[in-house]
Amino acid sequence: MNETTILPVDELGELAAAALRASGVPVGDAAEIAQVLVLADLFGIRTHGVQRIPQYVDRARLGGLSPAATVTVERVAPALARVDGGNGIGPLVGARALAAAVEGARNAGIGAAFARHSNHFGPVMPYLFQATEQGFAAIIASNATTTIAPSGGREARVGNNPLGIGVPAPGGDPVLLDMAMSVVARAKIRQAAKAGESIPATWATDRDGAPTTDAAAALDGFLLPIGGYKGYGLSLMVDLFAGLLSGAAYLDHVSSWSADPGRAQDLGHVFILIDTARLMGSADLARRMSDFAGILHDTPPSDPATPVRLPGEAELAAYRRQQREGVEVLREDVAALREMAAGSA
Repeated sequence: MNETTILPVDELGELAAAALRASGVPVGDAAEIAQVLVLADLFGIRTHGVQRIPQYVDRARLGGLSPAATVTVERVAPALARVDGGNGIGPLVGARALAAAVEGARNAGIGAAFARHSNHFGPVMPYLFQATEQGFAAIIASNATTTIAPSGGREARVGNNPLGIGVPAPGGDPVLLDMAMSVVARAKIRQAAKAGESIPATWATDRDGAPTTDAAAALDGFLLPIGGYKGYGLSLMVDLFAGLLSGAAYLDHVSSWSADPGRAQDLGHVFILIDTARLMGSADLARRMSDFAGILHDTPPSDPATPVRLPGEAELAAYRRQQREGVEVLREDVAALREMAAGSA
């Protein structure tokens, strides 16, 4: 089992930023990227947190992305922005696109930013959290490398495209939904294959598109989307917004990070923000959100040991705990970042 250690939030953020700076990322950009990734770790989404930094840097060394990219924002309408990531590190592009959407929403009540020429931007949760903390309801999504076959197909043509939706609750916790479109992550299938265990037939197909319980066959096949055809359709629509409308690559035009790390992915993202203050006062929104949450929390649970929760509650609980006690990080990830920060990696 991998050993973990606890680091104060500020220390982890500075270490992450230092590792990025030592790898050629400008000071301000490194701080923005580190903030997104540390937030991921605070929420307990470790697979998309600071452990991604060595992977980003390895891709930069191979020419797959630019560590010192210039991200440009074009304001095409008062509420609408087009963001060109310049093939930069994804969380930087995501942070700039979020800021562009915030500006539009402050000006017009609703704002949208469409980003292209980007890369893996981490989980959606940090961006949702930052948006809702500023009083915005948000819809945020990205396209991804193809891992899902269209319903009835036997070739991967659709990405496991993440989608997030968040609504603020003044004085309380926002409701934050961050989801990808597959039933499970491919990492779970890899773990089962390594352990020689079977998997549920609802997780993946073999290379011919037939559902399988053989984890090894599933790794040669495709992930199954949530809800069958509905999940496929939802993932497809995310790609239309995040990929096609942004001017980025889409479907199998997206380059695979794992298969060709030296090639630009040209991922696309979309950020749509609504200024809730234009819809109702803060007190009214707080009252309605409290009532909304209370109706769900008061639902009698089928298992008393697992009460009904809202999306994002577990991540927000982890966030608060780790803000107080420090962030749990794998020791090997901390060692890698320290080596990078020292300039020896």
